[in-house]
Amino acid sequence: MTSANTPATPLRVGVVGLGWMGQVHARAYTRVGQHYLDAPLRPVLVAVADNAGDERLARAVAAYGFADVHADWRDLVARDDIDVVSITGPNFIHRDVAVAAAEAGKHVWLEKPAGRNAEETAEIAAAVARAGVQAAVGFNYRNAPAVELARRLVAEGRLGKIEQVTIRMLADYAAHPEGALTWRYQNAWAGSGVLGDLVSHGVDLGRYVVGEIDSLVCDTATFITERPALSGAAFAHTARGTGALAPVENEDYAGSLLRFANGARGTLESSRVAVGEQCTYGIEVHGDTGSLAWDFRRMGELQVCLDQEVTDAAYATHYVTSGDGELGAFQPGSGIAMSYDDLKVVEAHRLVRSIASGTPVGATITDALAAARLVDAMAESARERRWVDTAALVGA
Repeated sequence: MTSANTPATPLRVGVVGLGWMGQVHARAYTRVGQHYLDAPLRPVLVAVADNAGDERLARAVAAYGFADVHADWRDLVARDDIDVVSITGPNFIHRDVAVAAAEAGKHVWLEKPAGRNAEETAEIAAAVARAGVQAAVGFNYRNAPAVELARRLVAEGRLGKIEQVTIRMLADYAAHPEGALTWRYQNAWAGSGVLGDLVSHGVDLGRYVVGEIDSLVCDTATFITERPALSGAAFAHTARGTGALAPVENEDYAGSLLRFANGARGTLESSRVAVGEQCTYGIEVHGDTGSLAWDFRRMGELQVCLDQEVTDAAYATHYVTSGDGELGAFQPGSGIAMSYDDLKVVEAHRLVRSIASGTPVGATITDALAAARLVDAMAESARERRWVDTAALVGA
């Protein structure tokens, strides 16, 4: 812990990819000391690597106060004045950057899905273990105070024996048929579609709140099978294409039945083309004596059905308080909303604590590997039309 007269030791930061998520990371680093006054390290933005080379990038670099910008991420990783690297670029660079950064002795903050498949995620995990560095992964929804409370209620047995779990991860960012055929729709670049993008969040939410998933069966579908090409580079979800149509190589939709290790049964449904849905992310858990439900769109609320008769019971809305999760670091009391960006500040602070103590805090590369193996199992199940045993995969 530091005092007002003893400034925290600087933690020198490099960011690979300064698009939307890179800027989220940059803001989170700068806010750690504002929300956590006793943070053991003080993040300092040093350099960014991005090959966009346009005016927008130049404005962002200036706005966040980075001293240097590199067109090649290798130059950033090679610097000896950087302690931690945020990796927020497309899926196809995750493994290479993360492994190189770990081998250079740098800690990493990596956005999911942490590679294009579980094999790449395992390579990252192995590099991190060999180097003895810390590796945080961007499963931000578990950081919501209401989700932290849900996890506690389940662990304390307040819902009784868990019987049913419902997870939804629905979005519309790919619903427009003229959306350009960017890297997201090509397996050589993305690895998968909605499975890696949103389902990875969903399985992490299920594991975090309820427990491990022992087996599953999955079905997938691609509803927009062709998309127009786009001249030049494009990474934004909203980019429109004007070129010739080309095949979409990965899935728009995934639906899965889950069997949890504690005996509960679950469903997980996710789509990137769900018209009318934006960030419809949530979880419902039913036990034999109580239930709860959380929806990201009402992040500060947890619907709870507790301590009642099991028939004709009713939900009540619990507004998270400063005693729930990390709310107290951001707001003084219940009913005052937190934001998506706040969840990333929580993530950054947990990484800072991990680096300072040498002990992982929050979602790690181990969690990313478990999620990646579950996602790969879903792809296998859909391809082979059968149940897949995942207990051994997640524990491997």
